[in-house]
Amino acid sequence: MNKKYLVAIGLLLLSLGLGSCSTRKAYKNPDLPENIFRVEEISNDTNSIANIPWQRYFSDQDLQNLIKEGINNSFDLQIALSRIQQAEANLGQAKAAFFPNLMLSAQARQDRFSTDDSFLPLHTESYSLGVSSSWEADIWGKLSKQKKGAYAQFQGSQAFKNLVQTSLIANIASTYYTLLAMDEQLRVSNESIDLLKETVGTMIALKESAILNAAAVEQSKALLYATQVSIPDLESQIRKLENALCLILGREPGGIERGDIRHQYLSSDMDYGIPTQLLAKRPDVKQAEYAFRAAFEATGVAQANLYPAVNISGMLGFASKDGVEMFFKPHNIVANLIGGLTQPIFAKKQLTSRVKIAKAQQEEALLNFKKAVLNAGNEVSDALYSYESSMRKNQTRQLQVQASETSVYFTQELLKYGDANYTEVLNAQQNLLQANIGQVNDKLQQLQAAVSLYRALGGGQ
Repeated sequence: MNKKYLVAIGLLLLSLGLGSCSTRKAYKNPDLPENIFRVEEISNDTNSIANIPWQRYFSDQDLQNLIKEGINNSFDLQIALSRIQQAEANLGQAKAAFFPNLMLSAQARQDRFSTDDSFLPLHTESYSLGVSSSWEADIWGKLSKQKKGAYAQFQGSQAFKNLVQTSLIANIASTYYTLLAMDEQLRVSNESIDLLKETVGTMIALKESAILNAAAVEQSKALLYATQVSIPDLESQIRKLENALCLILGREPGGIERGDIRHQYLSSDMDYGIPTQLLAKRPDVKQAEYAFRAAFEATGVAQANLYPAVNISGMLGFASKDGVEMFFKPHNIVANLIGGLTQPIFAKKQLTSRVKIAKAQQEEALLNFKKAVLNAGNEVSDALYSYESSMRKNQTRQLQVQASETSVYFTQELLKYGDANYTEVLNAQQNLLQANIGQVNDKLQQLQAAVSLYRALGGGQ
């Protein structure tokens, strides 16, 4: 071909490449709402408990050991790690698309021909051996967008792993605290049973002294039995919680080494930072954002498929019709270089449909991102309010427990001298049990709210 035509084609392709720059729309992070926390006053303080490592946030040594075991053995976390490996391999494949393919090819061919006189008397032989290569020029940025989309998927797989780990830590901590609360309820119930047994003995003695009647004795026994019958249910729930925690840890059902809920303390200063930090810390929000980024790049790839594709291929090797024995001779060396341009025509309806699908999927990914952000803000708001409300009950609940203990003491003493009836004694003891269990539930609510807030802010990664 004339050099002038080659130059003209080259300039045309260059102009197309430059013109395609205007079709490359740059990615922009989705906007994040300013106020997604429902709090009395939006803080500008960027300190957040999500920045605290879980080893420091959860100070209980037994709980730390359980979390470590869960991270090491969790099946869900192992699945998440395998997804990272898959996404990493996909990213490597997308990066390799920028380089030419290189292949070794060998071919042996025989052809036979008929003549007017006989059937297939003539034949020819040809042999070839060489290295071939092909390469697609990334004029419209299709390969670049494929790589960016694969990288977004890789980052999304890492965010998914962080999401699994954050949820795993929160589930272990929440179940652990619930188990401690059940232990404390069992302890409080057993103490109440001991107290009721003393009361029954006192009333029997007072009946023998003709101070009380048989109804008082039977009423006190009924309350004792009602409390005792709750023990098997508590013990069953404790065993079920132990088994549930073992399942989370990836171990066989069994006992759990644990501490005491009365020794569990978390910081009263629950810093939650600013809303924009959710994008940087909250793994499900990050995963949704990366999914939107991948969908955005996929739309660009679909659009680029509408434009011409430029391919260059070549081959270097040996080709001969003289037989194998004459194959590796200098005069049999063959080289070729082919440049091609293809523009879809009849498949254009299919390609435009793919663009529409990609745009719809991009819009869906954007909506999922917005939903994830609002859901994160809602969870943070709920956890903050639950924690604050549980803290506000502490002082009043303590006063209730103290008043109930005093009431039990006074009514027992008054009963001995006939200045109080037996129903007042039994009501006081029942109120004390309910107050103690209420205090345990308040503590559990506080601990679980602190765990929920830690998870909602994206901690535990």
